Amino acid sequence: MCIDDSKETAVSEIGCLVIAGLSGGSGKSVASVALTAALRRSGHAVVPFKKGPDYIDAGWMSTAAGRPCYNLDPYLMSEEIIVHSFQQQAAGADFALIEGNRGIYDGVTAEGGFSTAELAVQLDLPILLVVNCSKTTRTVAALVLGCRDLDKRVRIVGVILNQIATPRHERIITESVEKYTGIPVVGIIPRMKTDIFPMRHLGVTPHQEYGEAASDAAVDRLAAIAEEHFDLERIIGLMERRSFKPLPVVRQFRVPGKAEPVKIGVLRDAAFQFYYQENLDALEKGGAELVMINALTAKALPDDLDALYIGGGFPETSARQLAENVSFRDSVRQAAEQGLPIYAECGGLIFLGRSIMLEGSEYPLTGVFPVTFSMSGKPQAHGYSTFIVDGENSFYPLGTQVKGHEFRYSVVESWDGEPEELAVQMERGTGFQSKRDGLVKKNVLALYTHVLAPGTPEWAAGFLRVARAR
Repeated sequence: MCIDDSKETAVSEIGCLVIAGLSGGSGKSVASVALTAALRRSGHAVVPFKKGPDYIDAGWMSTAAGRPCYNLDPYLMSEEIIVHSFQQQAAGADFALIEGNRGIYDGVTAEGGFSTAELAVQLDLPILLVVNCSKTTRTVAALVLGCRDLDKRVRIVGVILNQIATPRHERIITESVEKYTGIPVVGIIPRMKTDIFPMRHLGVTPHQEYGEAASDAAVDRLAAIAEEHFDLERIIGLMERRSFKPLPVVRQFRVPGKAEPVKIGVLRDAAFQFYYQENLDALEKGGAELVMINALTAKALPDDLDALYIGGGFPETSARQLAENVSFRDSVRQAAEQGLPIYAECGGLIFLGRSIMLEGSEYPLTGVFPVTFSMSGKPQAHGYSTFIVDGENSFYPLGTQVKGHEFRYSVVESWDGEPEELAVQMERGTGFQSKRDGLVKKNVLALYTHVLAPGTPEWAAGFLRVARAR
């Protein structure tokens, strides 16, 4: 990675903290959003981060902070890029909060490789541990003690108790944790009759599906919980204070010389909502003007686009609206036929298919590719992926190795094609079919794999190159 260090900027001091849990569903998202929102309501500037891969929690953190949430993923990003991204985005704020994922030590190896704990060690940051206390008391102390002692490099500085039923429940657990671990309990989340963040197949329900008023109300409710039940001053005192100046942009995202500006459309609505802020930033820093388009309501694509980006999301939950917007579907298919560069990930891939089957009904889609999809009740692909580009396409040079991730419940019901027509070979992960991924038609490339731009500089470079060639 090459850094442009030509610009000097002022130094700022920032309170930094990682919020981790014992497992998925421990309450770390609730605690993270609550703490972020409460600090913001008290007049502080909070920069949120999410230990990836993740879009949905990041969306809620962004809503709570009132600014973009950035992804830090030790599998997809080198340590150097993680440190640079963290300092670059956090500079100038009062606080930088990182929400972990899964359990604190859960990674892709028995040693916890690429876990939240490893990320905290890389950045040398303390951890606030969230524990689900349902149907347990003193055992919580044993769990926290084990987390404290498993890796001596990890600094757990405070505990949040989730699902607290009564004052007595809180008192017993607090006394046990503090007596046996020496780690202070700095807040609780009371047991609630209804979930603020209802769960479904991909995790927490995205904030986009609440609507702006309802999502703001949910965040306000969490801020009030933190204000009442968290010791905010003590939590602030446990944070690592860091002083660093804003770093310059990584040169890999800059276009040398005077590059011709391009206009890239981005489908962004309730159906297509999975976009890493870093990916959008990389395109903009490379000279692109991004045009946000609502596929549910727009009549057609703008005429002056140089390329189109369709991210992942939930096209299945908006299938009727997408199907009924015939003119928009037709405009996407016609643009693909006319050679418009289109890059599509997961939900975007589905949208470019022929149709999707849901509960006995078939909903027509754009028909760029002759594929019919359906939805399963079980994950069809879940986790990190790696592929090698071995087929001709407009976006990646042959031989490019790309790290990404998959998380889908969709099923390929029928496809009028053969695996050898696909552009990439999966080294890790499932792909579209037969351990291959990447449907290609003219300047269209559609994959199940999601890519994070800082870890794959070839992605933005290829996107901008094909847009300019257009």
